[in-house]
Amino acid sequence: MSRPDALAAADPAPIFAALGDPTRLALLSRLADGRSRSISTLSAGGVLTRQAVTKHLHVLETAGLVHKLRVGRESRFAYRPEPLDAARSYLDAVSAQWDQALGRLRDLVEA
Repeated sequence: MSRPDALAAADPAPIFAALGDPTRLALLSRLADGRSRSISTLSAGGVLTRQAVTKHLHVLETAGLVHKLRVGRESRFAYRPEPLDAARSYLDAVSAQWDQALGRLRDLVEA
C-alpha cells in the first residue's frame, strides 16, 4: 500500500519509533502537562539513571516530540504536541485508504 498523499513528504516513522518504548512514553506523559522539566527532575525517584533519561530524551527530541530549553546551566525539556498531531493525521489517512479499499472489495463481492 502506498503512503497517503497528504503526508507523503512527512515521515512519521521516527515519531512511531520514539513512542514505541514504554520509558519514552512515560517521560512524554510526565511532560504532557505543559511544564518543562530538567533531566534531574525527570530521573528523580525512578529506576533510570540521568544518562539513560538523557538518551531517551534525545530520541524524543530527534522525533520532535520534545524540545530542549536552556535555563542558565540547566537543560529543561518540554513537550511538543505537533508531531503527535501529524502522526494522528497520518493514521487517519491510512485508515481512510483502508476504508476505501474495503469498500471497493465489498462492491466487487456484492456485484
